[in-house]
Amino acid sequence: MSPVRSWLQRSLWEVVPRDHRETPTALRRRQLVTLGFVLIGAVVLGLSLRIEPGSPWFYPATFGLAGVWALGAFCSGPLHLGRIARRGELVRPWATPVALGVGLAALFVVGGLVVRELPWLSGQVSSVLDFADQGSVPLLVVITAVNGVAEELFFRGAAYAAIPRHPVAWTTLAYGVATLATGNVMLSFAALLLGVVVGLERRASGGILAPILTHCTWSLSMLLVLPLVFGA
Repeated sequence: MSPVRSWLQRSLWEVVPRDHRETPTALRRRQLVTLGFVLIGAVVLGLSLRIEPGSPWFYPATFGLAGVWALGAFCSGPLHLGRIARRGELVRPWATPVALGVGLAALFVVGGLVVRELPWLSGQVSSVLDFADQGSVPLLVVITAVNGVAEELFFRGAAYAAIPRHPVAWTTLAYGVATLATGNVMLSFAALLLGVVVGLERRASGGILAPILTHCTWSLSMLLVLPLVFGA
């Protein structure tokens, strides 16, 4: 087995041992809390990305969305950081998730070079990038990182733990449907691809640390690099 394949298998496929079982009552409570917050979050997300670029309401709306996801996650029940296997021991993941985020970002940049030649799809991406063009970049970096953490707390933390069977598929779908509330097809497509990767990380590691690091690395790369691709 090649080193790269072995590395990917450890990061995305090999499930480390853990015991995160919950009582039926605790699981039911988590499911109800998660369902309520995913509906609230979808509404807030749709409203925040329909705000005109440059509007002062954009910042409180997006921070409010992060608050919804984070509150829902912590209200649902216990969350776990997770571990991965390395050199015969279980350790907290950090370098591997960041590397996966960079690789995923590079894949999206290559895809962006194709998409920008297709007027309708390019327009979908540009409508999101308008917020980066007309907003404060340092503040957008903070917002992007905060929302990345909050989304993973909720979707790979609370929601994943609330689904007993096929949680990778269902949390990916839920994340895509919530993003679809923006009305932006390209954003939803990106959410689905990202959701599969971080969902597999959650399954393998048993926690939210790896998904958070991958999500934040990917989203910050997109924030800083895609405007260069579509502005070229």
